[in-house]
Amino acid sequence: MAHEALISIVDDDESIRKATKRLVESVGFTVEDFASAEEFLSFGRPDQSSCLILDVRLPGASGLELQSRLRAADAKVPIVFVTAHGDADVRAKALAGGAVDFLQKPFTEKALFKAINFFAAESNAEELGPRRFQAHSENFSFKQIVGRSPVMREMLRIAQKVAESQVSAVLLQGESGTGKDLVARAIHYGSKRAAHPFIAINCAALPSNLIESELFGYEKGAFTDAKNRKAGLFEQANDGGTIFLDEISELDINLQAKLLRVLEDNSFRRVGGLKDVLFNARVIAASNRDLKRESAKRRFRLDLYYRLAVIQLDIPPLSERGDDIMVLAEHFVKRGLRNGGSRISGFSPEAVRAFRQYSWPGNVRELGNVIERAMILEDGDVITTRYLPQDIAPERTAGGVLQRMVVIGKDASVHLPPGGILLTEVETSLMKQALAQASGNQTRAADLLGLTRDQFRYRLKKITGNESAARMTY
Repeated sequence: MAHEALISIVDDDESIRKATKRLVESVGFTVEDFASAEEFLSFGRPDQSSCLILDVRLPGASGLELQSRLRAADAKVPIVFVTAHGDADVRAKALAGGAVDFLQKPFTEKALFKAINFFAAESNAEELGPRRFQAHSENFSFKQIVGRSPVMREMLRIAQKVAESQVSAVLLQGESGTGKDLVARAIHYGSKRAAHPFIAINCAALPSNLIESELFGYEKGAFTDAKNRKAGLFEQANDGGTIFLDEISELDINLQAKLLRVLEDNSFRRVGGLKDVLFNARVIAASNRDLKRESAKRRFRLDLYYRLAVIQLDIPPLSERGDDIMVLAEHFVKRGLRNGGSRISGFSPEAVRAFRQYSWPGNVRELGNVIERAMILEDGDVITTRYLPQDIAPERTAGGVLQRMVVIGKDASVHLPPGGILLTEVETSLMKQALAQASGNQTRAADLLGLTRDQFRYRLKKITGNESAARMTY
């Protein structure tokens, strides 16, 4: 009889443990939490857990020791390690011991859901709970990809066709931060494969000495620590799921040959194995490099490129998406407001101009980080250039917008910057500078600009929209 998946959490930090529990429960899982390895072993049910989210450092037995005990007892529970103190050696030991992922605290919701997906193949769709699949289908649908520029609409139109097709291999190419992982997930959750596992693999993150056994699994006795057979990531996505190979250009050239064989023969062999395992999953590969150019430099197999690029989708950089820059900026502000703790409701004209003129080499990821920073630091209710990075708003330092103009001689003639400038920006900047030079004395500030005190106050009221603010200085 099908049952709802049980997730066990072992973490001695109560706040993190409870927060993780609420998060995992929100997508339809039943969760049990424990403060130590001993408590889990005494009251937990490792043979019934669908996944164990395990801290490395614990009072008493450590997470690695608990992993060893479970392996010795032949418990098959998949383990996701989480830690604030992990290093390369600890990570290698955890993965060699059969862990399906290793997350660094503080981890994001997205990272945790990616990790949990590793064990999906160990249970059938009914056992995972319908709310979870509904939540994933909604969170990673094409509707959640923000963009209305023509180049983005065309790319998404083709991606939706790919999702609905039976094509076995897809290649996503685009600069870092363009959202290739979101497109990959949308293709999976927009297809008939949605109820099956989506296994995301960062080819650059897997240790080189473990990558083959992690991808294809191993047989008992294949090497010293191989006490039992272990299913690899390809096997976990088998029977209708999707394998997402991110940063595939980082895959060792010898493993590229083995991956080509998997795609050609629809089968693979575990490390130390003598029999082939049939493979039935869609492969979506992603790269921030041009793989055809990489093959010309003998860094990527040309035959593998052609096999992966049955359908190739080029994800456009943010610099080519026009109005999407501000559409995405507003989206990130709304997302920040939903998380609470901010009063931001929009952008100043200077900020809008800076956003539109910047090239965004880090693409959507960079834009999201800039918005998050500004929402934390801004004192008012709009994002200005004050807390934007220097590359984005070089004029934000003392002198304001006039840093973009050249003043020549006593006639104060100026050169209009190539990108243009709003006259109100110039007036606002001049008045603020005049007040600063006059130490807040409006009469002296007015003299600096060739205005009467009343004219100055009138203009100040216009730019602030507040008569009392115009009277604050003397």
